[in-house]
Amino acid sequence: MTPAARGQTAIRNRVLALCAAATLTLLAAGCGQDAIDEGADTRPPVTTRPVDLAALAALPEATTFGVVDSAPTDAALGDAGDGTAGGDLVIRPEEELPVYDTEGGEAIARLPVTQLGSPTWLPVVEQRGDWYHVLLPSKPNNSSGWLNAADGAVTEATNAFRVIVDVDEFSLAVLESGTEIGRWTVGVGSSEAPTPLGRTFLLASIEETVSEFSRYTLPLGTHSEVLETYSDGPATVAIHGWPDETPFGTETSDGCVRVPDAAMDLLLTLPLGTVVDIR
Repeated sequence: MTPAARGQTAIRNRVLALCAAATLTLLAAGCGQDAIDEGADTRPPVTTRPVDLAALAALPEATTFGVVDSAPTDAALGDAGDGTAGGDLVIRPEEELPVYDTEGGEAIARLPVTQLGSPTWLPVVEQRGDWYHVLLPSKPNNSSGWLNAADGAVTEATNAFRVIVDVDEFSLAVLESGTEIGRWTVGVGSSEAPTPLGRTFLLASIEETVSEFSRYTLPLGTHSEVLETYSDGPATVAIHGWPDETPFGTETSDGCVRVPDAAMDLLLTLPLGTVVDIR
């Protein structure tokens, strides 16, 4: 079983379709629901402007290789918090979808169904009806965007996990339902190429066949803010292992987070889309 498959055993999937939403609405009406739940969002639904295939194809891809300059910045940037906000829900597109700058706004990018060979799973930081505010893996760092279930089928899943990286403390902690289940001393980026701060996520899981320093690499939805490339790639920051303990507790990487084998073993079981809070 692949790491991504093992990680997905921790989540509950359900495919959203417009017909299912309509059926639920009819059932609720048939049961005599004549009062609006207290605290419910009573705003009228926001519709999308249709995006034709040619217009969608012309948009930049929301991938680790893409640049979406008009993407809104994640509102949590700079908010230390407790590392538990947002990301309880993750979402996967079943087909390529447009990404919007806001509810009912302009289409600014297209989201493919895979990222670096892994299925696309994005953390949802806000939901309003059929609209999902998600974190994006594209540049600039800390980008976000909005998806709409009306544009195509999506799969939802719940996720109880969080990863918190404290660069000053050289620590990585894994939380499940707010309870810490593992903590390790790790290596982080140097002062010349620091590990970028902010709320990001586990983007993909790659079994290494070229590099020998780590069995697997877990690319994140963020990039080096100093370097343009890592080995001809887009300078995607990742979590990965190391063959010895020399980097742990030091600032010696080019931005990636180097972790012990025990940490990697646990991280490989987490679902893709798990929020990683780097502070």
